[in-house]
Amino acid sequence: MRLRPHHLLCTQSYSGKGYDNAFVENMNRITAALRKNVLVPVEIVFSADDLCSCCPNMIDKSLCKDNKKVTSYDKKVTEYFHIEEKTYIYQDITREIRKKMTPEILEDICGDCEWYPVSACKTVLCKKN
Repeated sequence: MRLRPHHLLCTQSYSGKGYDNAFVENMNRITAALRKNVLVPVEIVFSADDLCSCCPNMIDKSLCKDNKKVTSYDKKVTEYFHIEEKTYIYQDITREIRKKMTPEILEDICGDCEWYPVSACKTVLCKKN
C-alpha cells in the first residue's frame, strides 16, 4: 500500500466522511486493511497515493487541484516526525507519530484542512497510548 506522509494522520482519524461515495468506499477499504491486528507495510511516497486514486480533487492521476496545500501537509509531517520515502510498518510509524503528536503540532499541520474541524483528528492523534 502506498501513502503520502499526511495520510498517515488521516487514516488514523478517519470516521466515514468523505468527498463522494467512491472516495468513501476506497477510504473504508484502505483504513479497514490498515486497522487490522496485523502488521501492514506501507510505502511512503511524496506524490499521489492509494487514497488519492479515488479523490475527486485529482486533476489527473498524479496531481491534486490543492497540490500546494497537500504537499505542505506532507512536508510538515516529514519534518515533525522524520519520515522518509521508504517502507514502514503502519502500526509502528503511526504509534510513533501519536507519541510525539501535540495539539500544537496537529494544528500547525492540519489547521487549514477542511476535514479538521469535523474530524476525530484531535481526539485520536493527540491521545497518548
